[in-house]
Amino acid sequence: MAAWTALTTLAHAQDQAPKAAAAASVVSDSPQPVTNAFDIRVEAPEDIRSLLERHLQLQRFRAVTDIEDAELARLMVLADSDVRNLLGTLGYFSPDVQISRSPVSTLPTQPTIVVKVVPGMATRTAQTTVRFNGDIASSPDADAAKLRDSINQNWRLPPGQPFTQDSWDAAKTQALRQLVARRYPAGKISYSLADIDPPAHAATLTLEMDSGPLYRLGELKVSGLERYDPVLVPRLARLNPGDIYDQRKLVEAQQRLAGSGYFDSAYVLVDPDSDPDAAPVTVQVREAKLQKVVLGVGLTTDSGPRASIEHTHNRVPGLDWRAVTKLQLDKKLPLAQTEWTSLPDADNWRWVTLARVARMDDNELVTDAQTLRFGRVQIGDRIDRSTYVQYDRATVTASGTAGTLADARLGDGSALSLNYGWTGRYFDSLPFPSRGYGLGFDIGGGTTMGANRQPFVRAVGRWLGIAPLERGRIAMRAEGGAVVVTNDAAMPATQLFRTGGDTTVRGYGLRDIGIALPNGFTGPGHYMAVASAEWQRPILSGGLPTDWESTLFIDAGNVAEKAIDLQRNIAVGVGAGARWKSPIGPLQIDLAYGVKTQQVRLHVSVGFVF
Repeated sequence: MAAWTALTTLAHAQDQAPKAAAAASVVSDSPQPVTNAFDIRVEAPEDIRSLLERHLQLQRFRAVTDIEDAELARLMVLADSDVRNLLGTLGYFSPDVQISRSPVSTLPTQPTIVVKVVPGMATRTAQTTVRFNGDIASSPDADAAKLRDSINQNWRLPPGQPFTQDSWDAAKTQALRQLVARRYPAGKISYSLADIDPPAHAATLTLEMDSGPLYRLGELKVSGLERYDPVLVPRLARLNPGDIYDQRKLVEAQQRLAGSGYFDSAYVLVDPDSDPDAAPVTVQVREAKLQKVVLGVGLTTDSGPRASIEHTHNRVPGLDWRAVTKLQLDKKLPLAQTEWTSLPDADNWRWVTLARVARMDDNELVTDAQTLRFGRVQIGDRIDRSTYVQYDRATVTASGTAGTLADARLGDGSALSLNYGWTGRYFDSLPFPSRGYGLGFDIGGGTTMGANRQPFVRAVGRWLGIAPLERGRIAMRAEGGAVVVTNDAAMPATQLFRTGGDTTVRGYGLRDIGIALPNGFTGPGHYMAVASAEWQRPILSGGLPTDWESTLFIDAGNVAEKAIDLQRNIAVGVGAGARWKSPIGPLQIDLAYGVKTQQVRLHVSVGFVF
């Protein structure tokens, strides 16, 4: 058996061909025809022919026109070794190679070098041994054992797999990437060997990995901070001294800093040559401007064209809070809003206050709503929490008319409530998840305002699950809500339920699904339920998945005044669509048929929100 550790090429063939060392150039007024000393013809299977035509060293000497026959014969002998080395990169170590000179040529004096290759059987991996040195081998920590098992289980060249130089390099790179991703940033490959048995067409692989010591994080060393409070970076980064090194957490910290709005860029690094027991974390930031204005335009099938202007002040004088004020011009949902947020505290909680004025026009009713909110919010890697006091007021008129309507069930009223919200996201990746689930709920209680004050409880729950299939995946969604209050209470429409549209029940217009009232209007209800199932399949090109997917889906939903009535007269939508992984998030294009209305609607939306 031969120990095969690297592939060689004719790197010095040019030094062995002195007559090919230089070529004279002639400058003339007209282009001179290029005459090659010889042609090359490769007779081999397509993948081998393409490789040889690109990398065969003989190609370098075709333009040297004064090569003598003896020199050409010597180059042909050297080419045999070159061909075999190149074939070795594809796993062919016992090829039949014949290199000959043919009198057939495009010019009378120009020979053709024919390279004929029969590759034989491809080499396959027979056995792989991965050995570990350093802390990963001696540590009693279960996490170290789990990492060893993971590297072995994810090894990309198991027995029976075709062996090539690229696959061997890729397998080693993947194993090293896993090693250094957590605990061991100074990890390295200390030894590797691909032992090839050409007669048996088998490769025995040996890999030794030295993890080095276990690394723990030390203090944060921040540079680039000038305008903002020094506590901002460590509270956003959430990297604690003593934590075990984890590349994923460093990336998440970098993303939090860059996405916070306080910084235009952020880089988080740990030097593997530093003290393993307390490796300093270098954080380099470039601060964003204190103020910025963003202009936006958009289009949705629910509400048509949209324009907006948003002003952000990252440090309001005298308060150090961030203020974001937005004005949105929209045919169906124009609004004005300002939201002020404090810096996060040591537990990542922020104070938040919000004021919003909005108008919702669903072609039947126009709801003018005002909201005031004050509370705290905690946004984590997976879990978000919020607690707040909120005041809601809504005034409802018929679309195209003035004045309120007499029917209290339309949502005319005001309320004060205390609320708690919780959202957990357990997806494999965002904003393009392929598996996982999300779960969230909001629960609140309070009282209606005005002359007839009535206590109420409001709860909303939502769930999204994504499961992989043999081809594609299935996404299932469910949402439900309830408001428990007396029938004569004047609840504001913003605290009640209507559904239908791009992101709820497709096949129906925005807020088309609600309570049918005697006056012909569709009003909000006290109970709501929505469910959906969607089969998402990748669109292939050349056998490989692209950034596009096709979908088939069914949605169903209803709004009722009593929970038992949700099962009656359910609105169902069915259809098909496409998804595109755009730079700004998933683009959804759906064509849906509303079974209840017997109409087809186009739905377009952008982004993944849960």
